[in-house]
Amino acid sequence: MATIHRFEDLEVWQRAREITKDIYGLCRESAFSRDFGLKDQICRSSESVMSNLAEGFERDGNREFVNFLSIAKGSCGEVRSHLYVALDQKYITQNQFDLAYVKCEQNSRGLSGLIKYLNQSEIKGRKFR
Repeated sequence: MATIHRFEDLEVWQRAREITKDIYGLCRESAFSRDFGLKDQICRSSESVMSNLAEGFERDGNREFVNFLSIAKGSCGEVRSHLYVALDQKYITQNQFDLAYVKCEQNSRGLSGLIKYLNQSEIKGRKFR
């Protein structure tokens, strides 16, 4: 795996940013924009993926980073769950759901892979050098 110097270099963070942008775009549509509770929750959970990746990375230790990755993965699942609500309420189309869901699912798998890699790595992070 290549050396990563900034959280912005992480592919999972880049995907999380794209997902957040997509979610905000969906939430601007008329019916969705008026459901303040769902709109707030899905936007916050998508932001949580990005934020936990960034915060965990900046902790400089693999154990803490893995914990934050796990939280980010949970938030990714929360986004997927909220997408079902949006679909069921007809705030989004099946195609919009499918596109967003697949991106979230791919990112969740990426987070799992990163967690597995870090758990197996001999390198424990910059604070433990």
